Amino acid sequence: MASGRKKSFSESEALVAAMQVFWAKGYVGASLSDLTKSMGINKPSMYSAFGNKEALFIQTTQLYIENSEQKHAKFLSEQNTPLAQRIKNHMASIVLTQCESSHPKGCYLVLCQSEVVGGAIPEAASKVLNNARVDGQKKLTDFFSNDVESIELGLNKNAEEHALCIMTTLRGTATMARAGTAYNELEAVIDNTLRGIGLLPCKAKITH
Repeated sequence: MASGRKKSFSESEALVAAMQVFWAKGYVGASLSDLTKSMGINKPSMYSAFGNKEALFIQTTQLYIENSEQKHAKFLSEQNTPLAQRIKNHMASIVLTQCESSHPKGCYLVLCQSEVVGGAIPEAASKVLNNARVDGQKKLTDFFSNDVESIELGLNKNAEEHALCIMTTLRGTATMARAGTAYNELEAVIDNTLRGIGLLPCKAKITH
């Protein structure tokens, strides 16, 4: 019996390509033609490998979240590094990524989360986006609540407020970066956020 025809494309590479399209155009703006053209496959192959547009979007969103976690979260737990430096490095890593020209500028999640309120994103995809926002803020709240130096400085007492402050700042820098604002301008925003939560600004030391 003849075996089925093997896929002639890399699913992982196609998924990254689709993520770039959603990152650039959002869920609503990304057409199936945009997606398949970027992925280098036809629509039947896309449906076979990834499902419909919503299923593909959920997979690219999860990929983006995983990549972001690996790239940015590590700075908060750097050994032998003061709290202010760790938070600055964490935020600077995110803002630098928002400003990079090797992919669409800004933040994939911020762009797509802004579309949820309009009701054009299907329920399952909206849930993934909302969960990502809630989870991101919870992780920062837990960080301020449990970090030894944060507790010593009393920042744990207002952990939720500090987490919200950082999340709000990073959503703002994502919008500004997408509009073309450079990192060297946005670094001052990070420093002002550090001052706002009671930490002195410092020089970022980013090593990806």
